[in-house]
Amino acid sequence: MSSADTSSAPSTPPLPDRASTAPGPESTRPGPRPRPAGREPRMATRKEGVGAVVDCAVYVDGRRQAPVEPEEALRAAEASGGFVWLGLYEPTEEELGALAEQYDLHPLAVEDAVFAHQRPKLERYDDALFMVLKTATYVEHEELTANSEVVDTGEVMVFLGPHYVITVRHGHHGELGDLRHRLEEQRDLLCLGPAAVLYAVADLVVDTFVDVAGAVEDDVDELEASVFSPSRTDDVGRLYQLKRELMSLRRAVSPLEVPLQKLAEREIDVVPGGIRSYFRDVLDHAIRVRDQVAAQDELLTSILQASLARTQMADNEDMRKISAWAGIIAVPTAIAGIYGMNFDHMPELEWRFGYPMVLLVIALACFLLHRGFKRNGWL
Repeated sequence: MSSADTSSAPSTPPLPDRASTAPGPESTRPGPRPRPAGREPRMATRKEGVGAVVDCAVYVDGRRQAPVEPEEALRAAEASGGFVWLGLYEPTEEELGALAEQYDLHPLAVEDAVFAHQRPKLERYDDALFMVLKTATYVEHEELTANSEVVDTGEVMVFLGPHYVITVRHGHHGELGDLRHRLEEQRDLLCLGPAAVLYAVADLVVDTFVDVAGAVEDDVDELEASVFSPSRTDDVGRLYQLKRELMSLRRAVSPLEVPLQKLAEREIDVVPGGIRSYFRDVLDHAIRVRDQVAAQDELLTSILQASLARTQMADNEDMRKISAWAGIIAVPTAIAGIYGMNFDHMPELEWRFGYPMVLLVIALACFLLHRGFKRNGWL
């Protein structure tokens, strides 16, 4: 992604607290929401015996410090004036609950991070933020079929506080290990605090959306060429499947605009002013990929309508051909039916050339009908 505009963002009113989820200092936090009937925690898919913690490090002045245990990381970060970046992969309710007490995470945000299946959003809880981002990857396939999986989605949740950032990943893609290594090489960016990690994660997610949208566009072009090819094809099933897969990508991209706009324009304690220009750059890319996905969806709708119209036209053409041949065959059938009647007095029955004459009349009538249908485009 291109470098962000470094101009300072205009001053805007602070992000208002949410009455239902962000109580003031004097109020008591609500307990966990009752679990809806039939809603069970997301089953972790990590290997058995492997913990939820992927990586844990304390950063001071943009530099990674000596290894520290997750239980001591926050205390070390507060003592040194830095922040801790704790990476988790599909934690269980018990694992994240233990960390929630230590980092004072809001129970509503903890529940969302455990159950996953959330829409992109940004929540503010006192002096902390909780952001949900959908991740996406393109599923390679040799040929697009009516059952092909094209877009696979996952989720990344980010808890952001004054001295910590916790990333929780769900899904088989969207690894953040390479991102952490690249970010550790950008000390100036890490000096901006935990918000720099949130920016880097959002930037990575949106860049992935751009790649996925570009790959899906190739599938759209292939279907468009197939629908308008000279040979007759049945692409309705493939079109509908790709439209469904594109909807998954659209649900991941479209809701992301509002959270990024808040991060780019509003004054938030844990998001320093110097990082807002970076979020504006991410917002610009998100809007661009949103428009790209919307255009692909509209194009697929047009292609689907064109495919249905072409199928209908082909059916009409077949019916015209059938009707034309039925009309041609009706002539000899009618004449043969008439002369098949067992009457004694019928014209030309005793005439020597009566039989050849009837065949000649049948052939001439069929030829004239065929010529007429051909001229009118029915045959």
